[in-house]
Amino acid sequence: MGCGNSKKDEVQPIVAKSSVKDKPPSSAKLKPDASETLLQQVNQDLQIDPSHFAIKSSGILTQNYTQSVKIGQSSHSYVRVATQNSSGLKRVIKSIEKSSFGSEENISQFLNDIRVLSIMDHPNIIKLYEFYEDEAYFYLVTEYLGGGELFDYIINSKVLSEPVAAHFMSQLLSAISYCHDNNIIHKDIKPENLLLDRNSPDAILKLIDFGSSSPILSDKKLTQKCGDAFYIAPEVLNKQIYNEKSDIWSSGVIMYILLSGRPPFYGKNEKDIIKKVLSGNYSTSGYEWDSISSEAIKLLQKMLDITPMKRISAKSALQDPWIINNITKNQKTHNGENKILKNLSLFRTEQKLQHAVLTFIAANTISNDQSKELYKSFKELDKNGDGKISTEELFQAYKKMMKNNDALKEVQKIMATVDLNGSGYIDYSEFITASLKKELLINNDTLNLAFKAFDIDGSGKISISELKEVLGLVQDSDENISKLLKKVDENGDGDIDIEEFKNMMFIYMSNSNNIDL
Repeated sequence: MGCGNSKKDEVQPIVAKSSVKDKPPSSAKLKPDASETLLQQVNQDLQIDPSHFAIKSSGILTQNYTQSVKIGQSSHSYVRVATQNSSGLKRVIKSIEKSSFGSEENISQFLNDIRVLSIMDHPNIIKLYEFYEDEAYFYLVTEYLGGGELFDYIINSKVLSEPVAAHFMSQLLSAISYCHDNNIIHKDIKPENLLLDRNSPDAILKLIDFGSSSPILSDKKLTQKCGDAFYIAPEVLNKQIYNEKSDIWSSGVIMYILLSGRPPFYGKNEKDIIKKVLSGNYSTSGYEWDSISSEAIKLLQKMLDITPMKRISAKSALQDPWIINNITKNQKTHNGENKILKNLSLFRTEQKLQHAVLTFIAANTISNDQSKELYKSFKELDKNGDGKISTEELFQAYKKMMKNNDALKEVQKIMATVDLNGSGYIDYSEFITASLKKELLINNDTLNLAFKAFDIDGSGKISISELKEVLGLVQDSDENISKLLKKVDENGDGDIDIEEFKNMMFIYMSNSNNIDL
């Protein structure tokens, strides 16, 4: 992947997944040829991953979105707020000039970056909804985040309390840990690349701009310099071999700024800054640090260790006492857990196509208010902060509501239904789909939107080839896909029309509402 200079006002989002994850979870790391492997790793049992939909749209952008105010611009791209015409929801659209890539090879690399990054499914990583292109531009449609950059929030707040700082750091570390677990180094961690959903101390943080990211490869040593001088790790500045621990250094710099209101390595110019970073010397004395706990300083020392091998990992930092204790202090009581657990128990899908449609609708039509409530519930269940819910974490939640044996049976039933990709975990997109009430998801407007997404050529019918493309099953046989289609194809013409599509979903909703546990 490229190592371009990232502009403050550029928003380069990460995209939704496009193929099935490996099983078991411990082996779900990208290999060097990840972009090819991702497209080939399709389980013969049609384990559809709900976040793996093809997101490239064959439609016309202006027919689906109304663009308004410009919120960012660089020499070859610009970013606008937009409204999705079918749902009325706010989105952000980044337009990138194709001519800026210089060659077909660079365009191919850009598209490859999208495929590789498509494994991401995390509540603290920005979501890409659609990808368009015409003769002159690529267009990336992402979620709208109204809180602006963490950088601006830091400036306005000057110095944050430790619980608030820990709130933001835990989200950043969770996103980075997820990236590293999937063999991705971000390489440009800085406040400008951290956006907030609202201007509030309890805002949800999202990591953006993966334009400089690269796979962690055991057979290829990284030496290329990326990022801004304030945040670059010393081994990167020295053009030494580096790895994912460079992201930890950058995160440590952000933690320092959150606590003190100033950077740890400061100079009159870039040369001075680089000199200080290379020395690894920073101060935790002075009036800004008089009230900062020793636990915070200890974690900083672990993250800003000049020796990469000794530097703490993102996963270990998430379990650091300073993070755990301050998150507990900052955590507000949330009464929605029992409701969410009940919805998970009620979730049923007889057909994987129904599940896929539900997931598309949930990802593309839920409101910001609904998203915030689900995020809180997900974070409460995700005790270790790794961005996914394990069987044990789910079991601990249900134990509070029922006897151990009953809780175990309930969890096993939920995992068999909700964990559609067979990863052994409930991923964020799977959680969203299973937790929302179906009457909020299934109506004429949302079904029309979903049908258009599946009907790639706009013919008014969904074919086998379109199902394969949208569900990321391009390597599977037509015979396997036709089994899904035949369950819905009432008139037997080999395709799914809009009425058959809606009937499938309305019948599912009716059956779901009649379930009695």
